[in-house]
Amino acid sequence: MTDQPLLIVILAAGKGVRMRSERPKVLHAIAGRSMLAHVLDTVRSAGTAKLALVVAPGMEAVRAEAARVAPSIEIFEQATQAGTAHAVLAARPALERHEGDVIVLFADTPLVEPATLRRLVGALDSGAQIAALGFEAEDATGYGRLLLDDKGHVIAVREHRDATEAERSLGLCIGGGMAFRVPDLVGLLSRIGSRNAQGEYYLTDIVAIAAAGALVTQPVRCSEEEALGINSREQLAAAEAVYQTRARRRAMEQGATLVAPETVWLSFDTAIGRDVTIEPNVFFGPGVVVEDGAHIMANCHFVGARIRAGARVGPFARFRPGTDIGAGARVGNFVEVKNATLEAGAKANHLSYIGDGRVGEGTNIGAGTIFCNYDGFNKHFTDVGKGAFVGSNTSLVAPVKIGDGAYIGSGSVISKNVEADALALERSPQDQRPGWAAKFRAAMGKRKKSG
Repeated sequence: MTDQPLLIVILAAGKGVRMRSERPKVLHAIAGRSMLAHVLDTVRSAGTAKLALVVAPGMEAVRAEAARVAPSIEIFEQATQAGTAHAVLAARPALERHEGDVIVLFADTPLVEPATLRRLVGALDSGAQIAALGFEAEDATGYGRLLLDDKGHVIAVREHRDATEAERSLGLCIGGGMAFRVPDLVGLLSRIGSRNAQGEYYLTDIVAIAAAGALVTQPVRCSEEEALGINSREQLAAAEAVYQTRARRRAMEQGATLVAPETVWLSFDTAIGRDVTIEPNVFFGPGVVVEDGAHIMANCHFVGARIRAGARVGPFARFRPGTDIGAGARVGNFVEVKNATLEAGAKANHLSYIGDGRVGEGTNIGAGTIFCNYDGFNKHFTDVGKGAFVGSNTSLVAPVKIGDGAYIGSGSVISKNVEADALALERSPQDQRPGWAAKFRAAMGKRKKSG
C-alpha cells in the first residue's frame, strides 16, 4: 500500500451504552463476525502494517477477540474515556517508536473498504500530511463537518454540537478514519484541548492545529455506507443490510444465480462457486462452501458445511457443522445432516436425520430414517457403505456398520452390523384377523345406541 512503514491504531474503547447489551459493542456481529474482526480483516487485506488496539479497562473479551484474529496486535488501555485524541494517545508507546505513516480507524465503523484505506495513504503520497475520510450525508444531523479552503484542503473539522448554523449547512461530513505523515504525531496530539461542548479531546481538532502550522489535510471521499458508525441495534441492522447487499453482489458477479437476492443471507466467509443456483430464503451461517453447479432450493439453513459440485439440496434442508455433501448427491426436504458425509450420488430425499456418520457413494436413505447417534452421554458413528439401500422409517442405532450393497427393510431398528449385500429386517410378524373390523364396528354401534 505504501513504501513507508505503517502503523494502524484501532480505537475500541467505547462502551456502546445505546446497544443495551452486556457484550462490548465491537463484539456484536455482522454476517457472523464481530465488528472488530471485520476491521482487522480490512486492515490485513489492505497491506502489511503494525497494529495497535486501544480498549477500555475490563474489556478482556475484546482483547481475546483481537488476539484471536491478529495475534501480533499490540493492545493498550485507555484508563478513562476522554475523547478520541485521548484514546489515540493511549497508544503513545507504539506511536513514539514508530517512524512512518499512521492510520487511525474505529472498531465500530466496520464497513470501510480496503481500497479506501489505500486511497487514504495515496493522499499522503500525493503531498498531504494528513488525510481525512469524508462523505456526503443524506441527513447530516449529528455528524462533524469538514471545513475546506478555496484549494479544497481541510482547514478544520467541526463537531455537530460545536458547529454554527452556517457550518451545519455544509454537506461534507467526517467519515472517521484519518491518516498521518507527520514527523511528530504525538506532539500534535498533545496540543489538542478539550474546550468544546463535550469537554473531550477530539482527534478531529488536529486538523486545525496542523493547518495553523502549514500542514495540508486532504479530504478523501468515501460512500456514506462505508462511514456508517454503529452505536445502536438499529444501526447494527443497517450495517448488516449493507454487508449483505455487497456480499450478494459479489456472489452474482462471480457466477452464481440468486433467484431472490434480498432473501439470501450470507456470512463473511461464505464461498459460492460458478453456476450455483440459490432459491429464495436460504441462510448461510459461517463456514459454508458451495461448489460449482450445485442447486440450493428454497428455505434451507446451513452452518459449517460443504456442498460439492452438482449436488441438489432442499427445499427445507438443514446442515449443521461437519456436513459434507458429495458431488451429485441429493438431499431433500426436511432432512437434517450433522457431522456426516454423503458421498457422491448418495440420496436422502426427505424426512431424515443423518448425524455422526457416513453414507457411501450411490446409497439411498429412505424417508423417515434416523441415525441414532446419541446414547445420552456420548456420540457414536454410523457407517453405511457404497450402493446400500436403507428402507423408509429405519432407525440405525450407532455404533453400527452397514456393508456395501446391503438392503435394510423398511421399519427396521438396526443395532448390529450388517454384512455387504445382505438383507436385514427387524420387525414384529404381522397378525391379521379376518372379519375383526366388521364385528368391532357392529359391537360399538350397539353399545352407543344402548348408552
